[in-house]
Amino acid sequence: MASKFGIFPRGSEDMDAPTVQQPVVTPGWRARKDFRDARIHMVGIGGSGMCGLAAVLIRRGARVTGTDRIPTDVIERLRQSGARIAYTQSAETVPADAELVVASAAVPSSHPELAEARRRGVPTLKYAQFLGLVMAQHQGIAIAGTHGKSTTTAWTTYVLRKAGLDPSFVVGADVEQLDGGSGVGDGPHFVAESCEYDRSFLNLAPRIAAILNIEEDHLDYYENIEQIVGAFGDFARLVPADGLLVLNGEDANCARIAERTSAAIETFGLGEGVTWRAVELNLSDGRYEFGVERCGKPLGKVSLGLPGRHNVLNALAVIAIATNCGVSWPVLREALAKFHGARRRLELRGSEKSVTVCDDYAHHPTEIRATLRAARERFSPKRLWCVFQPHQHSRTRFLIEDFAQSFEQADRVVVPSIYFVRDSERERDLVCSEDLVERIRARGVEASYVPEFSAIVSALIEGIGPGDLVITMGAGDIWKVADELVRRLRADLPV
Repeated sequence: MASKFGIFPRGSEDMDAPTVQQPVVTPGWRARKDFRDARIHMVGIGGSGMCGLAAVLIRRGARVTGTDRIPTDVIERLRQSGARIAYTQSAETVPADAELVVASAAVPSSHPELAEARRRGVPTLKYAQFLGLVMAQHQGIAIAGTHGKSTTTAWTTYVLRKAGLDPSFVVGADVEQLDGGSGVGDGPHFVAESCEYDRSFLNLAPRIAAILNIEEDHLDYYENIEQIVGAFGDFARLVPADGLLVLNGEDANCARIAERTSAAIETFGLGEGVTWRAVELNLSDGRYEFGVERCGKPLGKVSLGLPGRHNVLNALAVIAIATNCGVSWPVLREALAKFHGARRRLELRGSEKSVTVCDDYAHHPTEIRATLRAARERFSPKRLWCVFQPHQHSRTRFLIEDFAQSFEQADRVVVPSIYFVRDSERERDLVCSEDLVERIRARGVEASYVPEFSAIVSALIEGIGPGDLVITMGAGDIWKVADELVRRLRADLPV
């Protein structure tokens, strides 16, 4: 182990990880290199991964249909690209000529469209299974981890594009500099954000994989951290012997899975003993500059276009992947500086009357801490207001003490009702936003429960002042508060 990892301890011997899931393709359908005129129906087409995959299929000439519950901007863009989309989900919405039905991970097997496909004998696949089949036709690059997946996937794609490698990609976020969350390139690489929920990432076929970090999350699916680490260990085993696994060299859970792969391993971090190391960090205008070393040998200095110390680690993962794809150091250095991030990642939504308004996707305690720290470094606010929408009752309940401790960098916290998704009604009864507010207050941070978005905006208008920063935060629809606040500030309401 020392030859691979240096500082890493030997992996745990008592992890009973689940068996690696192989894509199960319903008989009667085979993946095509050319999807022209393939008739593919997608259930839950508006999901973050599904919409990206749908866009890839459309650009390859497939005839895509789909359903979802409500219209969104993303779905509208798919419709304008040629997809036919319905907002009723029943047996009748499966087209008569469908040759494959693809469903998001959130869609249960009892869903009427899946039941109808089975009745007709139409092959069905989960999103991740189909994504794995598409990836297998390329040199796959799969980026996993509890945090930072979207940013690192988009950043890697951007760097490869700047190097002229023209990858195909699917990111679970909208990325302006990539013209969306997915794309089809003429190059050999396929870069994909890889999610551990439902063990979806075990359906992929990566030649290069990165694991950014491993923490407790998705505890509505996993029983404990042991199961989570086991799943990531199985993910590591997907990388072939002639492939590459890039690991966070300072994450103890990443160390535990090191022996799960026969592939070469490269690590990244800030301390000694890693393959890729950031040294001499310097904060300038809210963004980090640092030197990069490979196996102790200096390569040069970089200046990031993204704020936050956590993005130093994400950048090191990008450097490791891109270098192994043949990207030169000068191209890497320039691209790292010019990438500005994905939507909803400390995204500036407006600045009016000396009040700055940002929005962020953070929905886990570690992400909240990192984002609030980055926000203070970037904007140096007089006061930092955080409007946090908890995502899932189960996640809130399992991690409530960690959530309560994650707002230390905020001056004021406003919490609306928990965003209800994927949980049972019983789970909804076990925890509420008032429980979280009570625990935040117990740690000395001013917090309040305001259930409705309209009331939150009104409370912000009354409370904020010049020099303040407001961040809306969460994986639900809390971004609406940020946009409405900016609209009302621009309407010349007093502050």
